[in-house]
Amino acid sequence: MSLALTAVLLATMVGTAFLSGIFGMAGGLILVGVLLAIMPLPAAMMLHGVTQLASNGWRALLWWRHIRWKPVAAYVTGCALALLAWSMVRYVPATPVALLMLGVTPFMARLAPKNLRANPDSPQQGVFYGVLCMTLIILTGVAGPLIDTFFLGGTLDRREIVATKSACQVVGHSAKIIYFGSVIDQAASVDPVIAVLAIAASMIGTSLAARVLEAMSDVQFRLWANRIITTIAAYYIIDGAYLLIWPAA
Repeated sequence: MSLALTAVLLATMVGTAFLSGIFGMAGGLILVGVLLAIMPLPAAMMLHGVTQLASNGWRALLWWRHIRWKPVAAYVTGCALALLAWSMVRYVPATPVALLMLGVTPFMARLAPKNLRANPDSPQQGVFYGVLCMTLIILTGVAGPLIDTFFLGGTLDRREIVATKSACQVVGHSAKIIYFGSVIDQAASVDPVIAVLAIAASMIGTSLAARVLEAMSDVQFRLWANRIITTIAAYYIIDGAYLLIWPAA
């Protein structure tokens, strides 16, 4: 990887970590697209996993007093079940299908009956969403807006949402690194220098975002978080549909 490309990639990592540091979302979705454009899928997924593991891990440490551990335990249980199942199946979907999956799932969560709508305080829902989100992470590299919809559905304040979701994402991205590095492609690896720089970039972006999150109100946080989810989900549906109807030659 050239010096110029490395610099651009690190700047992107700082920027996406900053965005995720504020809302706990969106940054990883942007970063995975950039990585897939410049390297093979297994390597891209592993570097994305390392970067997101560092970003979410640092964010969880910064806000550790606000982590709600019961939702984390339920979510991690669901992740473990999904990882076990997909490790036996090893299914890799076509890109259009993966994009449509990412785009449709948050809208399905919003349209569910009130008694079934996202609630991170429900252990049963925590396991259910853990299975769904881990499935998306394995099939597409990211959980997309679905995990954000889940944590926005309850009564957690903005700090609890960001902290608890970060703790859950540490598990998800750790599992992704294991899955793509051991199950899918045992030859896949990440340049140690790039990995160290990626971790540093993620920590810088996350730290810069902390003051912005403190300055926001819960109303502002939820308003903009929902707008971001809707925009990204709509983009994935349009992009996936376009690729499905007009596949590249």
